[in-house]
Amino acid sequence: MYQARDFIITFDGLVFAVTVDGLEDGKVIACLRYVPDGCGLRKIGSGEAADLLSRSFPHYLHYSKRRDVTLQAVPPGRIRKHLTPRQGLAARLAAPDPDPLIQRLAKLTELLVREGLPFHSLGVTGSLLAGTWRRDSDIDLVVYGQESFELARRAIHRLIAKDLLETPSLSVWETTWRRRGCPLSFTEYLWHEQRKFNKGVIDGSKFDLVLVQEGEEEEDPRTWHKQGRITIQAKVSDASKSFANPARYHLDHPAIPLALSFTATYTGQAKVGESVEISGYHERSEDGKQRIVVGSSREAPGEYIKVIHS
Repeated sequence: MYQARDFIITFDGLVFAVTVDGLEDGKVIACLRYVPDGCGLRKIGSGEAADLLSRSFPHYLHYSKRRDVTLQAVPPGRIRKHLTPRQGLAARLAAPDPDPLIQRLAKLTELLVREGLPFHSLGVTGSLLAGTWRRDSDIDLVVYGQESFELARRAIHRLIAKDLLETPSLSVWETTWRRRGCPLSFTEYLWHEQRKFNKGVIDGSKFDLVLVQEGEEEEDPRTWHKQGRITIQAKVSDASKSFANPARYHLDHPAIPLALSFTATYTGQAKVGESVEISGYHERSEDGKQRIVVGSSREAPGEYIKVIHS
């Protein structure tokens, strides 16, 4: 079973991050993140990845009828290795390692377990799963299950209050904001991020908590067609899946009752009762239902969700 936040390595040596659970039309929906070079693996952005695949590896491009968009996808027969976050965490912690980032990962894991989080609910993704981390890499800690994820967020809040963890500095927040290419102002971005408690710093290394849900209902099987870019304002009526993948916000809106975000910037972005402005793609299903989708690419330029009244 392929899940979001897993990594897959092809026989070509390309490393993809899985973005959607399961298979679509017999393929794993995933984004190209690392390519081989003379020194091992090199991380690439979404623009370079798209250019490389269209030029040299078009068999990893897939038109999704259900989503009305061309996605990156890998047939299982081309997968040489499947890496999962649980296995990745166990491998990194299996033996003492002098690497400072591994030591910080071990310390963070120990702190969360001490706060009541089950070890089996944790994993690691990103560069630590792919084996490409550096001293200044972030720690992308996966938490399996909504209940454990909320427990982890509360634990982060307590650990920061005890001075066992730190909140990111303004310079760290600004670096993250610039890297994501977020269309919100830095002040807007910071206000939203500081209340999520899914990020922190341990001994100088930034970490993120990432929710992976298991045993959830299957993805909406309907076919959706893009109608164009729109910006709407509405009140959030349900944000219980706001940290999911994709993040879901039910809206009190006369025509568009649902917003989805496929980019991590806007997970946990709004709470029930808050009024939001959303800029993204208007989609209509085959049975006439409507929704707005944020995250047409990983960076999603010009697309956003922001609270305008809380």
